[in-house]
Amino acid sequence: MKKLLLAISACCMVFAAHAQEDALWLRYPAISPDGKTIAFGYKGDIYKVDVNGGIAVPLTIHEAHDMMPVWSHDGKQIAFASDRSGNFDVYVMPAIGGAPVRLTYNSTADYPYDFTPDNKQVLFGSPRNAPASDIRFSTRLFNNLYTVPVSGGRAILLSSAGADNAHYSAKGDQIVFQDRKGYEDPLRKHHTSGVTRDIWVYDIKNKSYQQLSTYEGEDREPVLGPNDQLYYLSEKGGISQNLFKASLTSKGEMKQLTHFDKHPVRHLSIANNNTLCFSYNGEIYTYQEGKEPKKIAIQVLNDGRAAVIKHLPVNGNVTQFRMSPDGKQMAFIARGEVFVSSVENNMTRRITNTPTQERGLSWSPDGKTLVYAAERNGNWDLYKASMVKPGENYFFNATLVNEEPLIATAAAEFQPVFSPDGKELAYVEDRNILKVYNLASKKSRIILPKGRNHSYSDEDWDFAWSPDGKYIVTEDQQGYFDVSNAAILPADGNGKTIYPVMSGFGEESSKFSIDGKMLLYLSNAAGRRSLAKQGSKEKDIYAVFLDQAAYDRFKLSKDAFNLLKDDTAATKKDTSSKTSFKPDFEDLENRKVRLTINSASIGDYVLSKDAAKLYYMASFEKGYDLWVTEPRTGETKILAKLGGSSGDIVLSKDGNTLFVSNKGSVVKVETGSGKVTPVSISTEFNWNPAAERAYIYEHAWKEVKDKFYDPKLHNVDWEMYAKNYARFLPHISDNYDFQEILSELLGELNASHTGGRYYASSPEGDATASLGLLYDETFTGNGLKVDEVLTGGPSDKAKSKIRKGVIIEKIDGETVSPDIDWAMLLNRKTGDNVLLSLYDPVAQQRWDETVIPFAAGEEGPLMYKRWVKRMQTMVDKLSDGKVGYVHVESMNDASYRSVYDVVMGRNRGKKALIVDTRFNGGGWLHNDLNTFLSGKEYLHFAPQMEMVEGAEPADRWTRPSCVIMSEGNYSDAFIFPYIYKQNGLGKLIGMPVAGTGTAVWWERQIDQSIIFGIPMIATIGKEGRPTENLQVEPDIRVPLRYEEEMSGKDAQLEAALKEMLQEIK
Repeated sequence: MKKLLLAISACCMVFAAHAQEDALWLRYPAISPDGKTIAFGYKGDIYKVDVNGGIAVPLTIHEAHDMMPVWSHDGKQIAFASDRSGNFDVYVMPAIGGAPVRLTYNSTADYPYDFTPDNKQVLFGSPRNAPASDIRFSTRLFNNLYTVPVSGGRAILLSSAGADNAHYSAKGDQIVFQDRKGYEDPLRKHHTSGVTRDIWVYDIKNKSYQQLSTYEGEDREPVLGPNDQLYYLSEKGGISQNLFKASLTSKGEMKQLTHFDKHPVRHLSIANNNTLCFSYNGEIYTYQEGKEPKKIAIQVLNDGRAAVIKHLPVNGNVTQFRMSPDGKQMAFIARGEVFVSSVENNMTRRITNTPTQERGLSWSPDGKTLVYAAERNGNWDLYKASMVKPGENYFFNATLVNEEPLIATAAAEFQPVFSPDGKELAYVEDRNILKVYNLASKKSRIILPKGRNHSYSDEDWDFAWSPDGKYIVTEDQQGYFDVSNAAILPADGNGKTIYPVMSGFGEESSKFSIDGKMLLYLSNAAGRRSLAKQGSKEKDIYAVFLDQAAYDRFKLSKDAFNLLKDDTAATKKDTSSKTSFKPDFEDLENRKVRLTINSASIGDYVLSKDAAKLYYMASFEKGYDLWVTEPRTGETKILAKLGGSSGDIVLSKDGNTLFVSNKGSVVKVETGSGKVTPVSISTEFNWNPAAERAYIYEHAWKEVKDKFYDPKLHNVDWEMYAKNYARFLPHISDNYDFQEILSELLGELNASHTGGRYYASSPEGDATASLGLLYDETFTGNGLKVDEVLTGGPSDKAKSKIRKGVIIEKIDGETVSPDIDWAMLLNRKTGDNVLLSLYDPVAQQRWDETVIPFAAGEEGPLMYKRWVKRMQTMVDKLSDGKVGYVHVESMNDASYRSVYDVVMGRNRGKKALIVDTRFNGGGWLHNDLNTFLSGKEYLHFAPQMEMVEGAEPADRWTRPSCVIMSEGNYSDAFIFPYIYKQNGLGKLIGMPVAGTGTAVWWERQIDQSIIFGIPMIATIGKEGRPTENLQVEPDIRVPLRYEEEMSGKDAQLEAALKEMLQEIK
């Protein structure tokens, strides 16, 4: 691991010192038609260079990310994609350089692929709504193909097949493209399954499609050479993705041209002289048949603006905080750094200054030391920070702070928590062992051994010391997968483990009361639960009394308790000694009390010292608010309306103030009045994006190594690949490139649920408002032609006369002409009154209507409802009402409720049921669905001996069923048809589903816009092996032909219907 870190560091230093060396991570190379020049992307700009290499010339210099250059066929223009307006749009510029012209304005992503043969238009892909006639599932997973004039104007729909990397033939009568079938990460490697890409050709005149490749692995990025020669990239060679040659007209054997064995060939382009150009392992190559691939040495001289250190505010980025024992200081984590602020003024000191991550804060009881976990040198260890100068009592104004390792072993150490006397420290080792470290002896002892708990996400253990330091309460799964129970463990490591509750509903977030006589915990035993087992659950706060006297005192009425407090206060001054408290672990089930009266989604909580008030974060409406309840009386109210996140709560020592984390900040709440005051954090910190990305890269590599479901990492040389991709980090300047590096690295594992994700935020960017209409996007006349009004959308009003065929001539008085992109006229108009000037060519009438558009994202649910209704209507019509239909949108509680509602409502009298799971992206619902569809009648009912319809089990489907599935099923939507078939419940109809049934942890980084996936938990079925990469095959295989689905024919649905009608004859 240290060798890997040295390799990363060396790469950064070498590039900084020798900027004239060859540039790396060169993306999307495109060779010019004459074969003399190569355009490519580097650090978010477009460059061009001589085909023999040399110093590259910048064509764009912009803060945005410019990529995917495409040459016009005459070599005079270059189209490219840029996110200059907050999303990727198509631009075109002179090939010699100059001001680019923006061609597209829709806020969906637009990517250029080619120019038309006459160079007058650009061919691009965009994931917009399919035409009204198209029957394919309503997801914006698929790119429509459009052409747009190089001078700008309306985009015209060419195909809604879902085509990527499309290119014209020389005559312009055909287009070759790669398809897309499902959700898998585009940079995943080596997989063979139904979801991998294939090469197709589209005959424009006949509107017909022909599949050219049939390899079960990846076939992609086709380009056409002379004489209908087809060149494309494929993994058919069995080692890595390479360059292949075939023919459009001949069905002969495909020929492999390159034989790279460690990394994939990507970004293929071709010149008129048949010179091919591509990228391999971050560099650019050219290739001519009969010769070896030639690597092009390219130097890029830029101003290094991407390496500038930036300043970011700390406030709003707080992810964790801990109050000092005296309540005067607040330690917190912001973007992975440790800070300490004064509670009463604006003084803040940065304790750590690293690009790596720190977390898991703990104060020593005297407030002189902070301990935290830090990931440095490739490992999580525990560090302590202390003030150096005598007389300095607060970190926030300390002049010197010393940091040193406290526990630094080869294992990973997390979550330090000081014992009450400050002599010991509890912590988690390797994510599944609970230990206690003695500060004097510098030795650790095991409290809970390996194998009891299995961590899913880092810091997902809850544990706490008892006030006397004799016990630790922790979660204990006892080796099981699902439920955790509270376990009280002797802190010395000796003695019996006590399970004070041991409920089948589990216990979580357990902690002791201040006097140690109560154990508090969360449980959903009394709360409402989702219909699906893995859905949300309402919880309550409970207490188990470890002392009979304390329990008796708690049962007193409020008046009696107040009288007791007065008596105690009067005699307290005469009490000179305290008796040691010894917990009573007998008959605990008789001393269990529910403290909250309303079950809810509850976050953190804290009990006052006298147990008279319980404060907690709960969500009843939108967001979490701070609530208070008096356990003795049940009186409950909102103390502070926060409407925020479920944050931590800390009660001050005097009981007068609560500190609550909320939406990245910390607020003070007065316990008496509920007054909310922000804790002022006005400082900034220096942010080094390049160093932070290097850390995240290293962190991702190590996390996957430690947590991937297969300890052998699918036999991948993980360290070699880590070193390889680390070389490219100095050659990127933003997260678009970084997510690709992460995806390339993680893609080597050949596993589902991997890859990097970058969620760019652009509040000031373009946002095309939606009128709730589908358009005829092949229409070339004046105005925008309506093809359908979306039910429930902004234009679906009782008084509206908008219908199919109506022309929108003007939007807010601006003419919708063919020479402009109509999306410009709806930019950032969500929620505004928009005036439409309309024309009905049938009635030959003109009129105006005012529509209030909604956000484009709100189209999705309406498009989904529309699609489901079309499916239901087809089934009802073709089966004469005998067969029911339901689509499972996602594997979650909301979808399960919808399934139950539809099946046991409108379909309960049907003789058979079609369960459609196509393009379900997963979740955790397989067992619920399996159980629901596996009903066997065992008891009937006859009031007054009149037999009625229905039987037990009344909450299950007991008649025949079948499942439609497709290549678009993913994750738990693989597991469900897999177990449905395994349990013999019915037939699977449609297309194969790739084996993606592995539970994932999507980990968000200190840069909150970046996440990556770690498939962590294997599922193992009857084969006795992980289901990952185990494809489930349909009993009846039915592909969807493009021509049919575009015309409204669903062959898979028809096959399912035929099967069900056959079964119920």
